[in-house]
Amino acid sequence: MSKTCDLKKSDVVEIDGQLYVVKQIDVKSPSSRGAVTLYKVRYSQVQTGQKLEQTYKGDDQINTAELSRRKMQYSYLDGDDVVLMDEEDYSQYQIALADLEQERYYLTEGMSGILGLLVEQQLIGIELPQSLVMEIVETAPAIKGASATGRTKPATLATGLVIQVPEYLTAGEKVKINTQDNKFMSRAEK
Repeated sequence: MSKTCDLKKSDVVEIDGQLYVVKQIDVKSPSSRGAVTLYKVRYSQVQTGQKLEQTYKGDDQINTAELSRRKMQYSYLDGDDVVLMDEEDYSQYQIALADLEQERYYLTEGMSGILGLLVEQQLIGIELPQSLVMEIVETAPAIKGASATGRTKPATLATGLVIQVPEYLTAGEKVKINTQDNKFMSRAEK
């Protein structure tokens, strides 16, 4: 049991005998005196992927499930499933590509540093590093005289993810991206 205010994205909770993964948490802090902070939590059911949305007060108790995090490496894509390998005991785990919402746009062959989220030896999700370096494969040509704080333009990365980058960047350059909000952070060191 834990309080709602301690809940984090990717935590696993038990609701009515079913396991759900926390996908998003919205916090609403009313400004009136005596008002209680409300937490609107969006879940995804582990086996079926069914969505569930519930609202709690900060002190409400929630049944959390035992979740283990293991270092994994992306191996390959097998049809509609992603295959990951545990870096310690080399066991392989599969997860449906559809279950990896934004994360799938960062997966590249041989990528390590991924945390696999396991409940009862079943892979239910992954956590990516806070930032990753990726290569721009397609973008509009650089504009001469564009400043570092100027306007942005769309750029397609090697995995198909499209982000906004400053106008001075060109195809073939590597950039550092925040995996939490899909935003450009900086040009990667060479």
